[in-house]
Amino acid sequence: MDDKEKVSVNEERIEGRNAVIEAFRSGKTIDKIYILDGCQDGPISTIRREAKKQGCLIKFVKRDRLDQMSETGKHQGVIAIAAAYRYSDMEDIFSLAELREEDPFVIILDNIEDPHNLGAIIRTANLAGAHGVIIPRNRAVGLTATVAKASAGALNYTPVVKVTNIAATISQLKDRGMWFVCADMGGTRMYDLNLTGSIGLVIGNEGKGVSRLVKENCDMVASIPMKGDIDSLNASVATGVLAFEIVRQRGMK
Repeated sequence: MDDKEKVSVNEERIEGRNAVIEAFRSGKTIDKIYILDGCQDGPISTIRREAKKQGCLIKFVKRDRLDQMSETGKHQGVIAIAAAYRYSDMEDIFSLAELREEDPFVIILDNIEDPHNLGAIIRTANLAGAHGVIIPRNRAVGLTATVAKASAGALNYTPVVKVTNIAATISQLKDRGMWFVCADMGGTRMYDLNLTGSIGLVIGNEGKGVSRLVKENCDMVASIPMKGDIDSLNASVATGVLAFEIVRQRGMK
């Protein structure tokens, strides 16, 4: 089993066709749906339609995979993974910045896949005074129970917004006066950049970094000076270093 496909025993799983349909209709936030490969009957079509409406990830898997995941033994060809927390709206981020009388500061994650990284980043965002975290709907981890635990409670105080397209979201936020800096080893030293004002910090995928299109939409590319024998930092550590450089520069205004 691919590590990226593992589901923690702490996740809230919803098994069975009627249970999953009712979860959608009750307004429950679903992050991911596992469906038996080749199954296309009426209830499954309804589930797929509801999943697309909500923008949650659909994965088609073999029966032995579902059997392995199932806690009840009665999955009926479908298992949903529910979000541990509700997502916020973009306006929640700006409202929090306005309440604090601060320039907006957001952390945008370009396809972070490790729930421990996401939880640690949300914790860092809270401690650094960021007004919110933005994550993509697809190809990334959502607000699972593992993420909530790794955030050490920060998820209760830090808005997390899920968006369809990171590059498009950056463009929209630029229209609201924000500037964006992404982390990349080939960028300018973070100390040599002006990271004050209304700013978004963009952190890339654990293996691939920031995607080309997202990087092209950023105004600055920042590198973290390093002197060791390896050439990269864990995504959550890199977020902490850059976030607190933003904190430092804001404090000098």
